[in-house]
Amino acid sequence: MRRIDVFNGDADGLCALRQLRLADPGPTELVTGVKRDIALLARVQAGDGDLVTVLDVSLERNRAALLGLLERGVRVRYFDHHFAGDVPSHPRLEASIDASPGVCTSILVDRHLGGRYRGWAVAAAFGDGLDQAAVDLGATMPLGAAELEKLRELGRSLNYNAYGETEADLLVPPARLYRVLARYEDPLQFVAAKGLYDRLNKGRREDLEAAAGVAPHWSGPGGLVLVLPAAAWSRRVIGTLASHLAGVHRRQAIAVLAPRGEAYVVSLRVPAGARRGADEFCREYPGGGGRKEAAGINLLPAGELEAFVKRFSSLYR
Repeated sequence: MRRIDVFNGDADGLCALRQLRLADPGPTELVTGVKRDIALLARVQAGDGDLVTVLDVSLERNRAALLGLLERGVRVRYFDHHFAGDVPSHPRLEASIDASPGVCTSILVDRHLGGRYRGWAVAAAFGDGLDQAAVDLGATMPLGAAELEKLRELGRSLNYNAYGETEADLLVPPARLYRVLARYEDPLQFVAAKGLYDRLNKGRREDLEAAAGVAPHWSGPGGLVLVLPAAAWSRRVIGTLASHLAGVHRRQAIAVLAPRGEAYVVSLRVPAGARRGADEFCREYPGGGGRKEAAGINLLPAGELEAFVKRFSSLYR
């Protein structure tokens, strides 16, 4: 039997997988990519009797590939917190899916494992922008303020590393990063080892400093739109910058765009209770989706930029 782990290359996917493999170690094949490369199941070559574990990857976007795997006799375990639509009922599918606010995939895995490796879930929640959920989880552990802050910085740096158009944009390819993380049972051990952690943290801070010099494309009482220049650092920083700005402007919706050829990638953040969820807004565009407070669009044609800004400004006034 082959075991194949399919996971989003961001903090949530990495930390969810680390928890599961600490509980159930053994050799597996890794299938992952940049954060927005979510149609991952189509890349899986598996057959009768194989086990595929899917973490932090939209079921809605992978439905056809999932059904194909099940028809071929593959067993699938699925953990995710994104909008899924109707979850297939199949004897070979074990699905733990919860799109509720304040939940990420690593929290679902933490629940599944009874909190056995909770430090990874805390880091993942911070990386996914779920600070209150992370603090609440951390309160159940013997963590001091300094240790909690280290997990916050780790989560943010792991999440930051997943942004880019291709793996060439990333500081470290996600599969290689996971193999380094897999040396450690506790995420604080990875932080203490310096090396790769310091490289991720330094790269994130340098890119945020570069983004600080970009003027808003549009701003109003209810929102802000920022269009970044065409550069590898802008493709990396887009999601982290959107989350950072959302933390600074807590009552405003934030849209950050980075060029991708003749189009844009969009990262959207909206405050809790906004009249339109970020996921609803983004799903109205091809390749769009996410969660109520944080979502994105994979490809917005350049010619639609001003129409996007007009719609954004009318909804988030």
